[in-house]
Amino acid sequence: MYSSLWLDTLFIEATTIIWFMIAYQLVLFLAGYIYSLRKSSQGTTLPPDEPLPKVSILIPARNEARVIANTLKALCALDYPRDSMEIIVINDGSTDDTGKIVEELAAKDARIRCLTVPAALSGQGKAAALEYASEAASSDLIAIYDADNRPEIGSLRILVATLVNDPTLAAAVGKFRTINRNRNLLTRFINLESLAFQWIVQAGRWAMLGVTTLPGTNFVIWRHVISQVGGWDHEALTEDSELSIRIYETGLRIRFVPQAVTWEQEPERLRVWFRQRVRWARGQNYVLTKHAPRLLKLRPRVLALELGYTLLLYYVVCGAITLSDILFVLGIFGLISIHAIGPFSSIWILAFLLFVLEVGIALSRESGEDSVGNMLLVVAAYFTYCQLWILVVIRAIFEDVVLRRKRTWAKTERFAEVRLP
Repeated sequence: MYSSLWLDTLFIEATTIIWFMIAYQLVLFLAGYIYSLRKSSQGTTLPPDEPLPKVSILIPARNEARVIANTLKALCALDYPRDSMEIIVINDGSTDDTGKIVEELAAKDARIRCLTVPAALSGQGKAAALEYASEAASSDLIAIYDADNRPEIGSLRILVATLVNDPTLAAAVGKFRTINRNRNLLTRFINLESLAFQWIVQAGRWAMLGVTTLPGTNFVIWRHVISQVGGWDHEALTEDSELSIRIYETGLRIRFVPQAVTWEQEPERLRVWFRQRVRWARGQNYVLTKHAPRLLKLRPRVLALELGYTLLLYYVVCGAITLSDILFVLGIFGLISIHAIGPFSSIWILAFLLFVLEVGIALSRESGEDSVGNMLLVVAAYFTYCQLWILVVIRAIFEDVVLRRKRTWAKTERFAEVRLP
């Protein structure tokens, strides 16, 4: 059985990093929980005599025939003045009936417009499609939804009012829910993940630091701000997080508004999930490479630290967890021996309990989500679903560093439609 000071040191370092992450997540969790309890509607309404401004809704769509019709019906049903809303579907090189479906619906509702990306520009990714459509939009106020979204009837009004009421904001971000969460075990795990992320990370960072990052959908943003920071980055696979950093460089903010809800479809097969998450991780690789030096110049300093932490989370934490797992397995088989002195078993159990507690209370912010079944899933996720992220990060680093594979944007596969819960 092998043992050494190096093994003890690696074990203690891995434990320290993991616990630092858990402790910080606990602080965010508490801040996010307090924020959720307020349920304040401040900033979500306009004075009665002030009309809602015109908004251009952009929907990137590439082979979205399975979902686009219901998405457009949901958008047309939004509680927003008809003459103050245009819906632009960006038909980006679709080879299915996406364009035909949109054109048919546009003939029935003048607010809908099918904008076909020229062949020479198509297939370059979501950022390029949004850049093209932004120039064709008639409003300075832009709303972005993915092609599978079902926004709740009042969500757009809430986001717009929030943005218009606060001159320090560049964008207002809503909450997304999993419409197909009951489809199988994977979608149930994804549902837990998305709720925990939003009620812990997004809500916590906003409540504590005034920081939120753009998601890929369900947000409104000023078009002149996008132009001011240089437009969408066509090379970014995660165009939302990349744009967020450049927005914060201007001194403007992005606000999390959980009252504005949209429902979206999530991957139902592990292969689809893995491909999507690897794209996200590779997108973070690009953002980190591009912006790491610029983060040091951001003010206030806490903003730079928070954005830097977010970008490094994939690598540092996953690295620490991987190392911890390897040492644990080698120890189980008697190949190594750790002699570091400390209550490490108790520390591990406490970390696990904190994870379950944080996610469980986050779930309680949504009606019916804090069920016994979901709590059992949280326990299972700790040992299974969460560990899959290690493989995602390793694959993303392998593709970028070893294979140096070109970054190409690929849409997430859609599945059969389900009704809203």
